[in-house]
Formats: sequence, C-alpha cells, structure tokens
Amino acid sequence: MECSFALTGKGYVLIAADMTSARSIVKMKHDEDKVKPLGPHLLMTYSGEPGDTVQFAEYVERNLRLYQIRNHSVLRPHSAASWIRRTLADSLRSRSPYSVNLLVGGYDVSEHEPHLYWIDYLGTMATVPFAAHGYGSYFALSLLDRYHNPSASLEEGIETLKRCIDEVQKRLIIGLGKFKVRVVDKDGVREIEI
Repeated sequence: MECSFALTGKGYVLIAADMTSARSIVKMKHDEDKVKPLGPHLLMTYSGEPGDTVQFAEYVERNLRLYQIRNHSVLRPHSAASWIRRTLADSLRSRSPYSVNLLVGGYDVSEHEPHLYWIDYLGTMATVPFAAHGYGSYFALSLLDRYHNPSASLEEGIETLKRCIDEVQKRLIIGLGKFKVRVVDKDGVREIEI
C-alpha cells in the first residue's frame, strides 16, 4: 500500500512519497522517509518489499558517493538512472533479486534541465514528464495527465501534486497519512511542507 508521485516543471522536479510503513493490515510506522537524496541535484523515491527497498536505496546512495569520491565529479541524472537500472537488471538475473520500484529525478546543471525516470522492479526505465508508483497511481496518473504542464512554475506544480495527494486520500480505501515532498532544481535538493 505504498504510493509515490513525481512531476517535472520549468526547471525543477517535484517528488512525493507516503510516509507509511505497513505489512498486510498492520501499519508499523507513519514517519518512514522513502525519498532519498542521492547527490546535490539527484533524488530517488522507492517502494516495494521493505527489506529490499532500504538495502537497495543505501546501496545506490553509497555507490554514487563512491563514484563521486573516485572521479571528483557527480553523475548526471541520466547516467545515474542508467546505472541504477542496470544494477536492478543484474540483480534480477541473480538468486536474490531486488523487488523495488523507483522514481529518479534530478536537475542536470550542465544542460540546465530537469529529468525524471520511471524504473520498475524488472529493470525497465522510461524518461517521463510525470510518474507514479503504487496503488495511488490508479488515481494520480489521470490527474497528472490532465493538469501537468511542462512549463509550470513551482507553485503550479505543488498545486497539481496537492490534487493528486487529495484524490488518493479521498478515494483509496486505506489512509496513507502524510506525504514527504522534496524538490530538486538549480539550487539543489530541499524539502517542501504541504
């Protein structure tokens, strides 16, 4: 019962994920942070099996940091998303595959453009203007399709994201509680209160 959304706008990527940790009908936590900053201009939200998600997110974070230390430069969003996709595809062919769905968003400081990537547990990657994972995607994707504007300001993007969150809270049978929202743009990664 996890849900995450992301959308791009004029110079930013906005990412939101629910903060609920549940198994079957039991809610174990309501303050789980499922949005992981991977670099100064890179974010990732994850959903899936509880053990796999945390382990894979930390593995990705540490390896991207190791790359930065070794090469004295950070990976651009497309390169980071491609490496993450390849890592998931390789784990799929091992004895212990990760069951993780990801949304990777970043701001490319050399091109001055935001990028958003949808990656599923099978290692499929797509470059998208907006995306969603989880049961909330059944409600949010139609709203994002109607209201998403690639040249929208950050305030307009936040309003679109609020519509998605309100719709999921109203129509999904399980209350997901609060959402953690972060934005990445030319100034870096920061958290937004909704």
